[in-house]
Amino acid sequence: MNKQWMDRTPEAAREYLAGRRLDEVECIVADIAGVARGKAMPASKFARQDKFYLPNSIFLQTITGEWADNPTGAFTEPDMVLTPDYSTASAAPWTADWTLQIIHDATDQQGNPVPIAPRNVLKRVVKLYEDKGWKPVVAPEMEFFLVARNTDPNQPIIPPMGRTGRRAAAKQAYSMSAVDEYGKVIDDIYDFAEAQGFEIDGILQEGGAGQVEINLNHGDPVALADEMFYFKRLIREAALRHDCFATFMAKPIEGEPGSAMHIHHSVVDMQTGQNIFSDAKGRETTAFLNFIAGMQRHLPAAIALLAPYVNSYRRYVPDFAAPINLEWARDNRTTGLRVPISDPGARRVENRLAGMDCNPYLGIAASLACGYLGLLEGEAPRAEYLGDAYMSQDELPYNLGDALDIMAENAAMRSVLGEEFTAVYESVKRNEYKEFLQVISPWEREHLLLNV
Repeated sequence: MNKQWMDRTPEAAREYLAGRRLDEVECIVADIAGVARGKAMPASKFARQDKFYLPNSIFLQTITGEWADNPTGAFTEPDMVLTPDYSTASAAPWTADWTLQIIHDATDQQGNPVPIAPRNVLKRVVKLYEDKGWKPVVAPEMEFFLVARNTDPNQPIIPPMGRTGRRAAAKQAYSMSAVDEYGKVIDDIYDFAEAQGFEIDGILQEGGAGQVEINLNHGDPVALADEMFYFKRLIREAALRHDCFATFMAKPIEGEPGSAMHIHHSVVDMQTGQNIFSDAKGRETTAFLNFIAGMQRHLPAAIALLAPYVNSYRRYVPDFAAPINLEWARDNRTTGLRVPISDPGARRVENRLAGMDCNPYLGIAASLACGYLGLLEGEAPRAEYLGDAYMSQDELPYNLGDALDIMAENAAMRSVLGEEFTAVYESVKRNEYKEFLQVISPWEREHLLLNV
């Protein structure tokens, strides 16, 4: 193996391969859904080339494998140039041989970032902050379910069997015993994360049966989106080792709460290194309130990215552990925008609307875009909400079609995320929505077949 190449890989990857021969490299990018696409190749071949090619049509593929119409021109499928971002080199510790996975940068043949690549969309938003002298900081929370293997899509999802021989129970939030029920899966998650150089801030039992939450430390948005992209894969692999599935569906089990991807945001002045949400005396700043106002104004146009599937809207049920409002408050989990307890240096805004089914690059990009627009517009938010906001009615869309309509009508959001990207995203999602509407559900057959 080329020593110069190995010297550019992160420390965790070098430690993983210490004294061993690298067999394979997986060259990957995230598509619109956040699915890993790319090529696997022998390590010896990877070391001899500095790029490879994939058609840009991978960003027009729907979650069902169909192809959406290309709204930007003819469907000629030109090749993108993919070059490795060695800072993302990470072990694939569940494989039978010694394998690394590396996220690649996607450019066109002239060297320009491909605007419809989700990772590039997030980089674009971060660059807008940096152009203003700001550095955005995020801290994501990941909720997911461990479920029994489901090989027949016509059958409902059920919780997994725990070590006690009973199926995981609901309403056990923060229970250590509930986490221990599937401790072997958690152990493998820790082991895989350590091999990949990822730091888990905490793991806890959430309110659903078999529902787990993993918290990550705050940091750079692109680096953390990369981690979440990797985490989804490692969690799935850990579950498969123990005869169950891990799912990041927003609402996999009827009657259970859904899975969110809460995103904590702060913004640092690049010159001073200080959080712009707090002044020298530790008080809330105008910028802090502007950021909240931007989220209140523009989040409806971001919902199509934060809740990207028809199933996503099943999570938005009134008074069911998911805020479906744009209210904000301090230390109030019933509001869509929560300001957690913190010292002034860590003052932040938590967006509680995003579902765990969203692409982490796009979810973080859309959320940051709302705050960025708020900082530019300089408006004040609505008054802080006092009390229980779970039942508060608000202007959020109730289905994917409405969400796409709102996104299409918001010129500011389209400009920040990129006109070409939003056009392609809308095309992909409208195609998926059309496919869904052609499916007749069991509810329709049960209640309409003989009664209407």
